[in-house]
Amino acid sequence: MKSIIAIIRIAKMAETKSALSDAGLPSFTAIPVLGRGRDHGDKQKAAQMGIEDDDTKSFIQESPRLKSKRMIILVVTDDKKDLAVETLIKVNQTGKSGDGKIIITNTVDSVNVRTGDNGDKTLD
Repeated sequence: MKSIIAIIRIAKMAETKSALSDAGLPSFTAIPVLGRGRDHGDKQKAAQMGIEDDDTKSFIQESPRLKSKRMIILVVTDDKKDLAVETLIKVNQTGKSGDGKIIITNTVDSVNVRTGDNGDKTLD
């Protein structure tokens, strides 16, 4: 089993939900999160836009702000890992900074609380 954690743009959530369901992966958890990446912040963007006015620049933050994202967590069988990752990339890749991250870890076990079943049979 693999746990897949994906951090994506909020605007991509509906499309991601549909794509995962269409791929046969309808079960996941989504959590609102805040985060930041390697972006150099608003001052760099202002420079790229040609903003030179010192009064305007004084309102721009020096360090990167935390941005709202969605974290999706899904646990899949080993044979569905590639399908899940490919689906997430296909939907969320724009080629721009902020597309997100996918983290894959090994999962030891899964237990269905209602039935007590464990292992791959607890997954979709």
